Amino acid sequence: MSIKAEEISALIKQQLESYQDEISVEETGTVTYVGDGVARAHGLNNALQGELLLFDNGVYGMVQNLEASDVGIVILGDFTGITEGDTVKRTGRIMEVPVGEQLIGRVLNPLGQPIDGKGDISTDKTRPIEHKAPGVMDRQGVSEPLQTGIKAIDALVPIGRGQRELTIGDRKTGKSSIAIDTIINQKGQDMICIYVAIGQKASTVRAQVATLEQYGAMDYTIVVTASPSEPAPMLYVAPYAGAAMGEEFMNNGKHVLIVYDDLTKQADAYRELSLILRRAPGREAYPGDIFYTHSRLLERAAKLSDKLGGGSMTALPVIETKAGDVSAYIPTNVISITDGQIFLNSDSFYSGIRPAMDAGTSVSRVGGDAQIKAMKKVAGTLRLDLSAYRELESFAQFGSDLDAATKARLDRGARTVEVLKQGLHESVPVAKEVIILFALTHGHLDKLEVADVLRYQNELFDYMDASHQDLEDTITTTGNLPEGNSLEDAIAEFDTTFQPTAKADDTAANSAD
Repeated sequence: MSIKAEEISALIKQQLESYQDEISVEETGTVTYVGDGVARAHGLNNALQGELLLFDNGVYGMVQNLEASDVGIVILGDFTGITEGDTVKRTGRIMEVPVGEQLIGRVLNPLGQPIDGKGDISTDKTRPIEHKAPGVMDRQGVSEPLQTGIKAIDALVPIGRGQRELTIGDRKTGKSSIAIDTIINQKGQDMICIYVAIGQKASTVRAQVATLEQYGAMDYTIVVTASPSEPAPMLYVAPYAGAAMGEEFMNNGKHVLIVYDDLTKQADAYRELSLILRRAPGREAYPGDIFYTHSRLLERAAKLSDKLGGGSMTALPVIETKAGDVSAYIPTNVISITDGQIFLNSDSFYSGIRPAMDAGTSVSRVGGDAQIKAMKKVAGTLRLDLSAYRELESFAQFGSDLDAATKARLDRGARTVEVLKQGLHESVPVAKEVIILFALTHGHLDKLEVADVLRYQNELFDYMDASHQDLEDTITTTGNLPEGNSLEDAIAEFDTTFQPTAKADDTAANSAD
C-alpha cells in the first residue's frame, strides 16, 4: 500500500483551515470544605459577590463570602456529590431564573426548573434574582385598590396595587388562607399572581395548588416552592427568584401580586448558612445584615410611574410569631419595612371568628387611598364601632345594668363582628361587600338576632342579584354608591320579605297558648 503525498497535504490543509487559535481561559479553584449546603474554595481570587460557580459534578453554587484567602459558596442543589479537592470554576454570570408568560400555571423550584411533571419550559428570557429596587422618581403613589374579596380586610385594612402588606400571626391562625383567598379573588382582575412557598411541606403545597386549580386560579398564577428537605440556600433564594419573575411582568406594564409564605423560614435558612459560613452572629444569632436581606426584597414591590409603563408589584409577606409576640426581632424588622400589617389573633381564631383579624393592631398605612369611594363611605365608622365594642364588652361581663346607648353599641358591635366573618375560599365581590356594610351601618341589622346575620347577608345577596343587579353594576363600574336613596330603598324592600328565626321564648309562649 503506497501513501500519496497529495492526499497527506490535502488532509493537512483541511485541518489548518478548521483550526482556531482562540485561547479559552477559565479561572478555577479547589474546594477546601463542603457540608450542610455550603462550600469553601481556594484560588478564585477574582470571583464576584453573587456570581455563579460550577462544580465538577454539574451543580451550581453562588458566591456569598469574599475573604482574604478563599470564598464562601452556597450550593444550589445536591451537595453530597461534592468532595474536598474537587475543582470549581467561575462562570462569569450572576444567578438568573427564567421569566415570561410561559411560567404561568407552572410549579417551579427556586432555580426556575419545573417540578410539576408537565415538561420543560420553553423560554429564553432570564432575569437576575438580585435587582436594584426602583428609585423614588421611578415610582408613583399607591391609589388603585387590590380587592382581596375578604370583607374585614377590604373594609378595615385596604390594600393597594404596589403596596407591601404584612400578614402576621401565630401558626395555624389562617395566614396562608388569606393569601390563597386573595389570589383566588384576582380572577378576571388582570392580575398575575406568584405564590412563593418557603419551607412548606410538599403535601401542603400540593393541596394549595389543587385549591388554586379548583377555582381556576392557576390560569394566572406561578408557584415557586422550596421544601424543608432542600438545602438552606434554596430556601434563602426562593423569594428573590419569585421577585425576579414578577419584575418581568411589572416592567412590561402589568400588575403582579406576590406572596412570600413565609419570610420567617427564609430568615432561619439565612441564619443557618451564615453561621456555617462563620459570619459573626448578632441578635438571636441572626447575621447583622438580616434587615437588609428583607428590605432589599420587599422594596422591589412598587407602583411604577406612567413613564415606565405604570405596572405594579404588590407584596404580601407572611411572618409567623411565637405566642403573639410582634416585638420579636424578625417581626419588628418586617413591620418597619412594610406599609401595614394584618395581625391574626389566635384567641379570635379559636373562638370561631374567621378571619381572625385583630382590628386594633392591624393597620394599612395607605388607608383610604386604596379604597373605592363607596367602601370609604360605608366602612368609615367600622373600626370605631369594633374598638368601642371590645372596650364595652369587658364591662358588660360584670352583669351591671347598661344604659340604652351602651346596649346599642354592644348590639351593633356584635353584629359587626358577625358580618365580618367569612368562610374559607368564599370571596365576596366588592359591590356585595359595600351592600352588606351599608345595611350594617344604616341599622338594618340592629333588630336581628346575631344568629340570623349571616343568613340575612346571603339572602340579601341573592335578592340583589335577582332584583337589583343594576345597583351592583353601578358600584362596580363607578366605585360610588348609587344616587339618591335607591340602595336604602332596595334593602328596606328586602327587609319586609326576610323571615327572622323565632326566638326561644316566643316559641315557648306559642306552645303554651
